[in-house]
Formats: sequence, structure tokens, C-alpha cells
Amino acid sequence: MNGLLSIYKREFTSYFVTPVAYVFIVIFLFMTGVFTFYLGAFYESNQADLEPFFRFHPWLYLFLIPAISMRLWSDERKSGTIELLMTLPVSITDTVVAKYLAAWSFTAIALSLTFPMWITVNYLGNPDNTVVLASYIGSLIMAGGFLAIGSCISALTKSQVISFVISVVICFMFILSGFPMVLDLFESWAPQAVVDAVASFSFLTHFTSIKKGVIDIRDLIYFAALITFWLYVNIIIIENKKAD
Repeated sequence: MNGLLSIYKREFTSYFVTPVAYVFIVIFLFMTGVFTFYLGAFYESNQADLEPFFRFHPWLYLFLIPAISMRLWSDERKSGTIELLMTLPVSITDTVVAKYLAAWSFTAIALSLTFPMWITVNYLGNPDNTVVLASYIGSLIMAGGFLAIGSCISALTKSQVISFVISVVICFMFILSGFPMVLDLFESWAPQAVVDAVASFSFLTHFTSIKKGVIDIRDLIYFAALITFWLYVNIIIIENKKAD
């Protein structure tokens, strides 16, 4: 546990050593504002809720989360520090989890800085704050899913660019499987059980359910299983690299 915490602190602190963290946070806040007030037509809807704000989170994370995760292991491999990291008296599992949690914590900070949105909507009206809170929780959990995929892909290559591109493609597939256009294609020939199975793989399906204010245990199990699977594969990849 001490080793895990040490690596966690090292990784989390590293985000704020360079301007990268601050640039990311500024871009994240700017883009959420653009999506909410312009694309989401926040004022035009005449409703005191944050649905326009959360509606675009899957698409925002599609590019911003891989930008965070692409350096998790690719940078270690390119600089050669991964060999030093592997010599520390810390298990590979702890190392993978610590680096992942550090990235997730940084994402949580970026998301928490959008709290003025919540304050604003309460000033303008009387929103259902339970729904807003559930949406924030769902957004953070979904970001964790994106990060788990990105972390795993980052372990496969020394190139951050390649890691970014592959992560975006895989995450896009997880979003697309719940897109109405895709589901309509399956509904035209496949039984409903198959359509539901395809939709169940999508971030959209589960996040949409959560941001309605209902945190279903099935949605939590989905994200927990997704994160666990990709982190497990991440561990296997690092162990194989260590064996080489």
C-alpha cells in the first residue's frame, strides 16, 4: 500500500510540474462552456437543468481523456524510465493502479472546477440537484472507463500519438455501439436481445441512464467491469514487457 501511494503521489504531482495540466484544464473548461451554451442551447431551452452540459461529455472525453492517458506508459517506455520503475519494490498491479488513479484524480479535479455551472443553474431556477449530482458521478465514472482504455493502449507503444489515435478509435466504438443510428441497423434484422446486447456495450447507454438521476446497479457493474478488464490487460502487457 505504501508503494502504491508513493507512485500515486509521484504521478499526481507530475501533472502540475509542467504547464500541460493547466492547459488541459483551461481547454476542458472552455470546451464545456462552448458545448453547453452554444451547441447545447442552454438559454434557449428555458429549463433550469444541466442536461445540455452533460449531454456532450462522452464526446468531450473522447478526445480529452486519451490526451491524458497517452503519456501514462508511452512516456515511461520512450524515456526508458519504465525499467527503473519495474525495479522498485512495488508490484506491477500496484504500479498500474496507482498511475491510473492519479490520472483519474486529475480528471476529477478538472470536472469539479465546472461547479460554477451548478451554481449558475441554481441561481436561474430550481433544478433537481439529485439529478445533477448523479450526472456528475456518472460523468466521473465514465471518464474512468475512458482512462482505463487509454492507459492500456498507452502500455502497448512508445509513441504518444499512436496511443492517442488508437484510444480514440476504441473509445469511439464503445460510444457508437449505443448510437441510435447503429441500433436502428441492428433492429432491422436482429432480435431485440441482440440489439440490447450491442447497446449494453456503449458508454452512451449507461451514462444516459445515470444522468436521468437513477444510479442503477447494472450501470455501476458495467463501468466497474470495464475498468477492471482494461486495467487487467494493462497489467498483463506490462508484465510481458518486463519479461522481455
